[in-house]
Amino acid sequence: MDLSEHISQNRTLAENICRQMGEEINKLGFAVSEIKHYPIYDDASFVLIKDPYTGEQNLTCYWYDESTNQRIGRLQFNSDNSFYAEYDVVKNHPRKLKWFVEGVTAWGKADSIKVEAKLLPMPA
Repeated sequence: MDLSEHISQNRTLAENICRQMGEEINKLGFAVSEIKHYPIYDDASFVLIKDPYTGEQNLTCYWYDESTNQRIGRLQFNSDNSFYAEYDVVKNHPRKLKWFVEGVTAWGKADSIKVEAKLLPMPA
């Protein structure tokens, strides 16, 4: 299977993961103007990475900040049909003053997507 086939095969699940990660960011309560970018499947750069255990090619998606070209997110599909994703937010929490939002993560399989914000306590 080539790269374009992997992209197509994973599209529905990936778009669902991206949507849920965006919803998790929105639930934090940021003003619309504060979030410059969300994880959007078609905005990712795609590569195939060989699974060292199975030898299969796994699709990995990377997101980059357009202005700095710095990586801000990743979605990895694994040979066992699981996935792991992370996407940077890197902002003070809008409602909880003692917390910093590092990003959001998602993991699981197609029938069980888990998503949560990664929060860090602010230094005293």
